[in-house]
This record gives sequence, C-alpha cells and structure tokens, in this order.
Amino acid sequence: MKSKIEQTAKVLKAISHPTRLAIVCGLVNSEECNVSRMVDKLGLLQPNISQHLSILKNAGVIEGYRKGSQICYRVTNEEVKRLIQELNL
Repeated sequence: MKSKIEQTAKVLKAISHPTRLAIVCGLVNSEECNVSRMVDKLGLLQPNISQHLSILKNAGVIEGYRKGSQICYRVTNEEVKRLIQELNL
C-alpha cells in the first residue's frame, strides 16, 4: 500500500496538467459529464480526452459509470473536490 505522501503526489501530478485540471474543475462544478460533452466544452479530440480521463482514473481522482448508453464521469476524491472548491476554479 502506498504511503499517504506517495498517493497525494500521484493525485497532484494527475491534476497538474491544464487539460486534466479543466476536466476536474468541470466535473466538480457540474457533478458529472460524458466524454462527448467534454469534447464540446474543451475543444479537444475524443482520444485525447479519453487519455486524460484514464490518467485521472488511475490516480483515484474520478470514476466512470454507465448511464444509459453513455459513460459519465464524476470526481470521487473528496480531497480533490475540496481543493478545487477552495481554489474557486
């Protein structure tokens, strides 16, 4: 099991990229979103968004869940939610 410091560093590294930070901020502010909407909002290609989502999932920041025929994402890491809200991003 990773130490708290190692896990925190992994999370901070994951959200330090501008695109991933934008995804996390959007998810915190809207609570959930699917990839199509992220593509529209961020103006990036779907494979690029999916790659960033994978990094965020692996860091334990977000999770995806099926909602009808789509997969929606939400921030599940409460510390990250609080951080984004405190930064008022």
